[in-house]
Amino acid sequence: MKIISNPNKASWKDVLKRPTQTVDDIEDVVNQIFKEVSDRGDDAIKEYTNKFDKISLESNIVTKEEIEKAIQSVPEKLQEAIKLAKQNIEVFHEAQKTSKIEIETASGVNCWQEKRPIQKVGLYIPGGTAPLFSTVLMLAVPAQIAGCKEIVLCSPPNKEGDLAPEILFAAQLCGVTKIIKVGGIQAIAGLTFGTESIPQVYKIFGPGNQFVTVAKQLATKHGVAIDMPAGPSELLVVADKTANASYIASDLLSQAEHGTDSQVILVATSKQLIDDVSDEVEKQLNVLPRKAIAEKAIANSKLIYVENDEIALELINEYGPEHFIICAKNEDLYVDGITNAGSVFIGDYTPESAGDYASGTNHTLPTNGFSKAYSGVNLDSFLKSMTFQKISKAGLLNIGETIELMAEAEGLQAHKNAVSIRLKDLK
Repeated sequence: MKIISNPNKASWKDVLKRPTQTVDDIEDVVNQIFKEVSDRGDDAIKEYTNKFDKISLESNIVTKEEIEKAIQSVPEKLQEAIKLAKQNIEVFHEAQKTSKIEIETASGVNCWQEKRPIQKVGLYIPGGTAPLFSTVLMLAVPAQIAGCKEIVLCSPPNKEGDLAPEILFAAQLCGVTKIIKVGGIQAIAGLTFGTESIPQVYKIFGPGNQFVTVAKQLATKHGVAIDMPAGPSELLVVADKTANASYIASDLLSQAEHGTDSQVILVATSKQLIDDVSDEVEKQLNVLPRKAIAEKAIANSKLIYVENDEIALELINEYGPEHFIICAKNEDLYVDGITNAGSVFIGDYTPESAGDYASGTNHTLPTNGFSKAYSGVNLDSFLKSMTFQKISKAGLLNIGETIELMAEAEGLQAHKNAVSIRLKDLK
């Protein structure tokens, strides 16, 4: 890991640069696949699955028999663990429900807001080097609580043409209505346009590699909403001399093993701690089964020394991390002062992996600095807020002249007339 000491503010942008490609680097590939899927549907899906996943499938729809077989192959203890995680995620997301808001804004003018589920949602579950069945829980649980009618799950098949049994177990546990073996750009294209086997949806959720992230962003050009730009995973830890170096190293490596394009950063106010963490990272890295992946991610990562907590906080808000761990005595400063982060983990005994799996918060979070403007997935992500209003005769008499004056001032005579014609009858 690269050690950087007291970077001046002018260099922060370069110091905090992510190891990701730009949209321009990937956009041409995405557009080509989108066009193929739009024009040729399942034929194009099949070709790209063969090309990228090295498997030719007779059908990409998961059958009931496959689900039943998968359930039997998931060890009972793991099933119980998944059920417990699901329960905690349900509790946290159920608590996010809000009731109808109704108010009389003026005498005779009644306005209210209600939330309605998005009818058709697509969930993208990464496969690759680590099939993320935990992401099924994070997306399908709130979708089910929200009342989404169609919950379509797409995930890339392995070399045998199957999905991980844990993904199928979690999907049936959480009410997914259709499971399709397709990944990458072609999965996002299928959910965007619809094909013979893949339903078109109104909103796409889920993390993925840089290609999936760009595909989701381009899907918005075709009238499909997305949860957020969520690309390669990232973690920033802030720590002082009171922190436990081995804990911090384990947290950094927990994100580094996600993929070679992951980024982890330590911002510390102690040079000794930075040295200790660097040593611990090397020690723990050597015994990891996914050492080759974590090693490449660690090469993109940084240990940054700054003089005090105030500078550290300013730098962290500039970065806008996906995951932010606080291991410092002055934790209140960071808790109160953080404005740009996807999810925050406080104290020595709150590892980031708790949020990844079982504490109850959602792990689908904005990356690449998008936490400055986007929230992580939550119950409202699967709902639309709709406003309603009903105005009585007295209400229109009360606000009618205001509407007329404003419409006339904007030069919109028909708007004024829509009120005037009614006021004339009332008077």
